[in-house]
Amino acid sequence: MKIAMIGSGAAGSVFACYLKKGGAEMSLVDRYQAHMDTCRERGLLFVSPAGEELLTGFQTAAGASELEIQDIVILMVKATQTEALIDDLKACVGPETVIVSLQNGLGNDELLSRFFPADRVLYGFGTIGTELPEPGKCVSKPESGVIMRFGAAKEGPLSERAGKYLEKCFCDGGCETVFEKDIRPFVWKKAISNSGYNTLSALLRLKVGDFLEMEAGVDLILSVWAEGCKVCEAVTGVDLWPEMLEELPRLKEGFATYYPSMAQDVLIHRRQTEVQLLNGAIVRYGAACGISTPVNEALTRMITCIQAGYERQYRR
Repeated sequence: MKIAMIGSGAAGSVFACYLKKGGAEMSLVDRYQAHMDTCRERGLLFVSPAGEELLTGFQTAAGASELEIQDIVILMVKATQTEALIDDLKACVGPETVIVSLQNGLGNDELLSRFFPADRVLYGFGTIGTELPEPGKCVSKPESGVIMRFGAAKEGPLSERAGKYLEKCFCDGGCETVFEKDIRPFVWKKAISNSGYNTLSALLRLKVGDFLEMEAGVDLILSVWAEGCKVCEAVTGVDLWPEMLEELPRLKEGFATYYPSMAQDVLIHRRQTEVQLLNGAIVRYGAACGISTPVNEALTRMITCIQAGYERQYRR
């Protein structure tokens, strides 16, 4: 099958490498021209715990409109950019193309189902640390066990075929993957986790391990998670609270020296964040279910103010 990776930065490049190693025919799409040129002309150097491998044979493009019709289109741009890309995306989407969101946040399946048939939409996520240190080189830092999960927004023969094919390619490429019957609890768990450590790191200007050493920091993250778990149970019927408590040791061990993506957006790049797809989504789903989420609402408003006022913030 022909697969296009729309958004081939660090994570998109790593995901594409696993699929390429598993036998997929891959096209990389990204505006980072030097990266695209290097991948097309020399190949993509894939660095993982298994070693280094130069993968070649990628097609590359600056936009989806430059591609022919694909069998599978995977979205790895920031979720806040998805809607603006739909018209460009349609150029490489045929009547049997399956659209896949492996983006952060809640509601990606609902957004895509507004523009494409729900039985041709898959969504999920990967639990993989990634880096793009230079054009043509990506680094994978996977956790142990299953590191990629996705499922269908609505069951159908096309989503089933695409899901099974992606599962096989990822697994054959060295990325343990499961095509889930019900992906919702897994997506909610990741979004709730991110809504805690990602947003708090951005607001506190601290690495994850630094604020988790503080009693107040632990209290904050648990408050965010408690609200998210109440909303998740109302939406999916699944109580995630016991699993979320098990997240704390994992974060302290695996993310201690890490500035997560929202912290990088706020502190380094000064760009728009995914807060509306994380804490903001918990607030919206909570309101629909009649559940109060004051902590997540406050964090959402604070990040919204920060990203609206970059040019007016205090500078030495």
